[in-house]
Amino acid sequence: MKKQQIFWLIFILLAIVSGIFAFNFYSQNKWINCILFSLVSCICIILAQTSALSYIQKTEKLLLAIQKKDFSLFPKTEENNLVDNAVKLYYQSKEEHLSHSSYKLLYEEILGQLEIGLMILSEKNNDWDIFYVNPVFLEILQIPKYNSWRLYESKASAFYRVIEQTQYENSQEFFDISINENVKQSYSLRTKKIQNARHRFCIISLESVQKIIEQKEKLAWNNLMKVISHELLNTLTPVNSLIQNMEYIANQETIEKEDQQDMKESLMIINSKSKQLLDFVDDYRQVAELPKPVFKTISLRDTVESALHFLKSEFEKKNITIINSLENYTISADEKMIQRCLINLYLNAIYAVSESDEKTIRTEIKTLNKRIILSVEDSGIGIQKEIQDKIFLPFFTTRNGGSGIGLTLSKSIIEAHQGYLNYKPLEHGSRFEIWFLN
Repeated sequence: MKKQQIFWLIFILLAIVSGIFAFNFYSQNKWINCILFSLVSCICIILAQTSALSYIQKTEKLLLAIQKKDFSLFPKTEENNLVDNAVKLYYQSKEEHLSHSSYKLLYEEILGQLEIGLMILSEKNNDWDIFYVNPVFLEILQIPKYNSWRLYESKASAFYRVIEQTQYENSQEFFDISINENVKQSYSLRTKKIQNARHRFCIISLESVQKIIEQKEKLAWNNLMKVISHELLNTLTPVNSLIQNMEYIANQETIEKEDQQDMKESLMIINSKSKQLLDFVDDYRQVAELPKPVFKTISLRDTVESALHFLKSEFEKKNITIINSLENYTISADEKMIQRCLINLYLNAIYAVSESDEKTIRTEIKTLNKRIILSVEDSGIGIQKEIQDKIFLPFFTTRNGGSGIGLTLSKSIIEAHQGYLNYKPLEHGSRFEIWFLN
């Protein structure tokens, strides 16, 4: 038993004993003795109560500090279980608070470094408050930081209405912002709902469409430079080595027949590599110098049938089944360019089904949401997930002897017609879709 508890027990026992003596003297009418022992009993009770209350007050003080997150105290343990446990709880809460504050500071610093505007709303009592907003977000909208979401209704009314229309659910919009009557800039606006049993959050992000495009262009340019430098090195390195070898032979006083043969072989290789490099440059020119389309009203079905007829012998030679579902629509386009795009897609489809048991290529023309969709679908091996985002890059190919410009050229042709070409993986095979304006 601890020392403090022993003292408290002694005070209680003394109070009880004094009370008994006081009662005994009271029964004998010895009033002076009765009063003296009664006073002693009261004093002991007061001392015992004061001792107990001091520990309760210390415990209450620590619990109140924890509740108010006031960790400026430095309490010490005492010989009392209640106080000791309160002190331990205090330091445990203090450590958790410091750790939470450190993580919060770290996360805010990371979010503050983002080039994307970010605002997080939290719902309380059916109303939204600002949980967090980074400086980029405030800079984009040029508004001050408020704690209440309602205050943004007057400061950024258009933005506020867009968020209200999403009903704080998952969505993606494109939002034009004009600051101080300057030229409007487009931003990709996304909202993401996060909800658990107790809280509901809405994460709002704003990203400049121009920056997204610039990043994509920079990535595409870097990838293109890698391909070009790789092709040039693969061609020029052996050529340079052969030229050095021929220079060494030519500097000899007499040239042996064996050396002459080496020179002939070297010249043949240099010629082959030069032709390869010229073909590469010609392929690049086709992509870089795509002619402007000459628009005429054409039948899309007739254009598809013409491209299929052009490759009819290839289909028959490889036993490929052609399935068509072609609605008759007219579009304004350059027929030769569209045919070239389709031929590229069909050649890819022929290669894709070459190792398949069931060799089928299906072409479909239909409309959806005021757009005309032309799709080319094959039953081939499909495209590996790891390279699906690279298939439209110039000179990217998985085929031996492939130029790697077919899909790039096709995409450029369709974009020149204000449409777009995309790829959709199938469970068995691939589908390329061309979307035209109706």
